[in-house]
Amino acid sequence: PALVALCIAAMTAVTNLPITIKTRIGIDQLDEYWRLLRLVDEVIGAGCKKIIIHARKAWLKGLSPKQNREIPPLCYDKVYQIKSDRPDTPIIINGGIKTLSEIDSHLNYVDGVMVGREAYRNPYLFNEIDTRYFGTTDAKLSRREVAKYMSEYIVRQYQLGAPPASISRHMLGLFQHTHGAKIWRRHLTENANQLQHSILIHRALAAMESS
Repeated sequence: PALVALCIAAMTAVTNLPITIKTRIGIDQLDEYWRLLRLVDEVIGAGCKKIIIHARKAWLKGLSPKQNREIPPLCYDKVYQIKSDRPDTPIIINGGIKTLSEIDSHLNYVDGVMVGREAYRNPYLFNEIDTRYFGTTDAKLSRREVAKYMSEYIVRQYQLGAPPASISRHMLGLFQHTHGAKIWRRHLTENANQLQHSILIHRALAAMESS
C-alpha cells in the first residue's frame, strides 16, 4: 500500500487529472479486511480520487489470469463494508455483474458499478443505461437498427483499409439472449472473410429471420 501511495502521489504532483486505482480485495492468503482498508486509506491520503474494487481476491500462485476472472469467489460484502467504513470515499464495485437488476442492487451500497466482460458478451445491455441511470431521452435503437448502423460503419472502415472481420468479431454478442443469436454468431464467424463487406451484416440478419 505504501508503494502504491507513492505512485499516486507522484502522479498527482504533475497533473490535475483525477487519479484512480482498481484493485482486488486481496492476494493469495493476504485477504484480511484490514489490509484492503489500509490500501484505501493510503491511496486516498496520497490523492487518489476514486477506487474501483473487483470483489474477488487474486490467486497469483496456481491460477491463470483467465481463471482469476472466474474461480475466486465473489465477496461483494467486503466492498460494501469499505463504503460503509469510508463513506466519503467514492467506491465503484466490479466483478460478475451481468444485469440491470444487479446494478440496481449494488447501487444501494456503493457509488457506482463497473461492468466488464458482460459489456462485451452482451453489449445491448447498454441500450438501457443512459435512460435508466442518467435521464437521457434519446430514442432507443433495436438490435437490428444497431446492426444496420454497424454495417454502414464496416463499409466506411473497409474503404480505409480495415478488414470486416476486425469489426464484426466484436459484434458477436449483439443478439445475446434472443432467438437466432447462435445463427448470428455462426454467420459472422464463418463469413466475415468470405462475403463482400457491404452485405455481411445484411446476410446475417436474413439468416436469423429465415430461421
